[in-house]
Amino acid sequence: QLAKCGACGPGYATPLDAMKGKYCPREEIVYLPCIYRNTGIEKPDYLATVDVNPKSPHYCQVIHRLPMPNLKDELHHSGWNACSSCFGDATKKRNRLILPSLISSRIYVVDVGTDLRAPRIHKVVEPVELFWKGNVANPHTSHCLGSGDILISCLGDPSGNGKGGFILLDGETFEVKGNWENGEKVPPLGYDFWYQPRHNVLMSTEWGAPKVLADGFNPADVARGHYGRRINVWDWSTHTYIQAVDLGQGSIPLEIRFLHNPDAAEGFVGCALSGAVHRFYKTEKGDWAAEKVIEVPSKKVQGWVLPDMPGLITDILISLDDRFLYFSNWLHGDIRQYDISNTRQPKLVGQVFLGGSITKGGPVTVVEDKELQCQPEPFVIKGKRVPGGPQMIQLSLDGKRLYVTSSLYSGWDKQFYPDLVKEGSVMLQIDVDTERGGLKVNKNFLVDFGKEPDGPVLAHEIRYPGGDCTSDIWM
Repeated sequence: QLAKCGACGPGYATPLDAMKGKYCPREEIVYLPCIYRNTGIEKPDYLATVDVNPKSPHYCQVIHRLPMPNLKDELHHSGWNACSSCFGDATKKRNRLILPSLISSRIYVVDVGTDLRAPRIHKVVEPVELFWKGNVANPHTSHCLGSGDILISCLGDPSGNGKGGFILLDGETFEVKGNWENGEKVPPLGYDFWYQPRHNVLMSTEWGAPKVLADGFNPADVARGHYGRRINVWDWSTHTYIQAVDLGQGSIPLEIRFLHNPDAAEGFVGCALSGAVHRFYKTEKGDWAAEKVIEVPSKKVQGWVLPDMPGLITDILISLDDRFLYFSNWLHGDIRQYDISNTRQPKLVGQVFLGGSITKGGPVTVVEDKELQCQPEPFVIKGKRVPGGPQMIQLSLDGKRLYVTSSLYSGWDKQFYPDLVKEGSVMLQIDVDTERGGLKVNKNFLVDFGKEPDGPVLAHEIRYPGGDCTSDIWM
């Protein structure tokens, strides 16, 4: 199909083309933001290019580093200037990576088109542009739109209060155009989002107020209402906030993923604190609702900050064929794979422990566990005992390789996993059984960000140059 399409834009015509097409090569390099904020090392964050081609002499090595021109940005998630939402537009190229900074509120536009393996800075959007033109700050998720613009969700206002607003960037000039949202009503908190034009909807989630979460997590702030509990529903064509789906006090819904099939009016959201995955769906009335379909029970523990330890579901993704759902429990230390052929009854088919807070021989004793018979062994690979727990995940287009990094956000890493900040994070790779389900760590794959030239660093979200299942949206 792509061969016939002599004048196609970036990405793939459909999710299944991306997954199965012969034009879909195996990933050879990945990009990851690397963070020095909160590590005690006074160096700027940078974008790392890592070689993940097993045939390459540089396999599992950082082959390029692009330092930012400022200190303490807290690079976090990234997005594209153009993706499969622009597939029909031959004038568009996926050649700029959009890198919002969670704390400084800067947005870096990185040129990956000139040299895929050695990105360079194309433009810097200064925080004052977001403050003045949109009264928003703390940009988080960036998605390209079919219109050619770039939409970025924000966590707050310029004073550090929570505010679930959005900013639009021009896809050619990268000028800030202003807010995306219309009308007076804006959710009290923001975080991630996904849109689905065929159902005229955009869904956004809520983390917390930036000034509250900036330096660490205080459980008392949950009861004070400073952390999120809603999926916020927006009318896609009018850009107005139309509905809140309440998932309960203290749930903290983070990553939200529609099924990839653009006709599907359903998806999943992972709730960090409640340890639940909710399926959200369009009702017969035409509004939206949610039901809890997975629950990770908290563990009763001693030797930790609280007597109950949640799994802390931090990242979640869906394979391109909408068959499997994956998520990470950053505190418990496991990654799970669910068969979602029946979206209302996900079946656990794969699980692997990669560190976490409950490993044997550590400071935490588990006194009651509804799932495990005994505490998992510490995770060791290539002779290295891995600090922290699995956090950001990215799946190969064919669904067979799951990449994992271990840093959540420097302010929380420092609090929950001090060793992670001292030793740096890692990137690992898990082999996936896509027939029956099942996860197995690739023992030959380790990228140790503790060995970086300027000292240990915290590597976060993983992106492939050609797009992936958390950045591409099909129209």
